[in-house]
This record gives sequence, C-alpha cells and structure tokens, in this order.
Amino acid sequence: MLRAAGHEVESVADWPRDPGDQDVLAHAHRNVQVLVTLDKDFGELAVVRRQPHAGIVRLVGISATAQGTVAVTVIEKYEQELSEGAVITFEPGRVRVRPRE
Repeated sequence: MLRAAGHEVESVADWPRDPGDQDVLAHAHRNVQVLVTLDKDFGELAVVRRQPHAGIVRLVGISATAQGTVAVTVIEKYEQELSEGAVITFEPGRVRVRPRE
C-alpha cells in the first residue's frame, strides 16, 4: 500500500538479520526515513533516550489488512509534523502527536 501510494519503502523483514531497535532507528534517521512500527520501544528510544530519528508512526490495534492504508493516511496527513521529528501514535478513535522536544 505504501509503495502504491508513491512512498519509498524498506522493510527490516527483507534484511539478512534484525540488527536491533537502536540500529534500525539509526538507519532510518541516516536515510531520512519515517519509521512505521507496531512496537512501542522505538518511541522510548526517541523520547526517553533522545535517539535521533526522522519521524515515527506507531500503529496500535490496527488489523494487519488495514495497516498499510492507515500508515499512508497518517504519513500524508501528518507529513509536516513527521518532517520535524514527531512521534505519532495512531489507534482507533485516537491520534497522539508528540512533537520533537
């Protein structure tokens, strides 16, 4: 869905091995990529540990079949905030936007 919407996509699942959350977030930052995840650990790395990033979208309680559509919607609606390093959590009925501190 993200590719079909014109977004460049790189999936950790396609990598030879998972290098761990810190390295995944650092890779996304180096390549100016918004990280889309289901894992709350990336938000902790960004907010608590202040690890640099290029924006994070966390999806909570979204069915696997809807994740692509929701990710596209969030990325497009919050493009400005993400470009400024926001951490956005989307769950049914609620969106939280945490600007970079």
